[in-house]
Amino acid sequence: MADSPRRQRAALWCAFGTVHAWLTWLGVVVVPAAAFWDLDLYRSWTSRALVEGIWPVLDDAWVYPVGAVLPMVLPALGTTTSTVQYALIWCLLVAVLDGAALAVLLRLERGAVAGWWWTAALLLLGPVALGRLDAVTTPLSVVALAVAAAPGTGWALGDLGFVGGDLPAGASPGRRPTVAAALLTVGAWIKVAPGVLLLPLVAAARRPWRDVVLPAALVTGTVVTAVVAGGGATRLTSFITTQSDRGLQVEAFGATPWVLAALVHDDVTIALDPALITYQVQGPGTSAAGNVLGIAMALGVATVAGVLLLARRRGQAAAALLPAALVLSTLLVVANKVGSPQYLTWFVAPMAVLVAAAAAQHRWSTSAAWLVLLASGLTQVVFPWGYPALLTGSPVLAAVLALRNLTLLAVLACGAVGLRRAIRPPAA
Repeated sequence: MADSPRRQRAALWCAFGTVHAWLTWLGVVVVPAAAFWDLDLYRSWTSRALVEGIWPVLDDAWVYPVGAVLPMVLPALGTTTSTVQYALIWCLLVAVLDGAALAVLLRLERGAVAGWWWTAALLLLGPVALGRLDAVTTPLSVVALAVAAAPGTGWALGDLGFVGGDLPAGASPGRRPTVAAALLTVGAWIKVAPGVLLLPLVAAARRPWRDVVLPAALVTGTVVTAVVAGGGATRLTSFITTQSDRGLQVEAFGATPWVLAALVHDDVTIALDPALITYQVQGPGTSAAGNVLGIAMALGVATVAGVLLLARRRGQAAAALLPAALVLSTLLVVANKVGSPQYLTWFVAPMAVLVAAAAAQHRWSTSAAWLVLLASGLTQVVFPWGYPALLTGSPVLAAVLALRNLTLLAVLACGAVGLRRAIRPPAA
């Protein structure tokens, strides 16, 4: 019996590695043009940088923050000409990062359960879970939230560094907000989204300026200094301006009414944007809907920030850390006019750490965990397997996409319930 936990962890590691190998095979061999097309784009950018000396941001405006150059360049050190070799090295890099994050996750109270959940989420989401830049920021966010929340581990010793308050059963606040802040800031300079998770971290930290704001500022200062020294100061924020003209992407939550309307109305179409190489819905009201989504996202994030301020005043900010992280991650997907399939990886960090905590025994978090798995599976049905049929007006694929988007809304509702419960004053 003593060997049982060890055998279970060995089985988890085998499954985790097997799923990574399976997704790599799908992306490299079976559907490379669909699932791993972005990797060929990464290779071409880094080839231009290493061979011609023309670097993103330093020499040209770019669609990503400048930190994205680093993970893209690492596989290019092996090859700048072979897309297959580049993709294999990329997938190996992602597997190593995911493995490091899993090792940290396994130190949590129910880390093995969370590891199995993460393995299932990867398998259900499909090859896009590895073949995008988000695959690099996901393990950074997992480690950041794990060391911040650290439920049920030996990390919660001495000076915890977090505001007190009742945590979910079995959980205790972590003592490494500085590490978490630095990791999330690094992630934000690669793919923006992890940066929003700094909000609940600031609220939960006992000394937010020293433990969160300062390390985030130091990371940002280092990046800015390097870019300015390289002559790219005027293009440092080009990733914001290059995204501003995007339309309503077909997979986005807000595009659902037009995707369904395109089945019966000729004035609503799905068309390729050749500049961004994305498929967008076009028709009456789509431009306004994109603007509304931008406003909704800003208001949603501001609302969560207000709730976190209230939680801090009540001494419940530590308990609100993970529910708020889930709500914010979901908001960035639901209120987004892009809605690419890899955005489902944004759920992994808050959800995996929630599953690892005893908080996963609550109905709202258990429901959210199952809903994220369902959304991941539906996403793979749509992309890459059913994407051509969706673009040509398949009612079945349109229905699957609509169901996926409704599932995301249900995840947001679960997170909101958890956040509301977390900020309630403790019973006398």
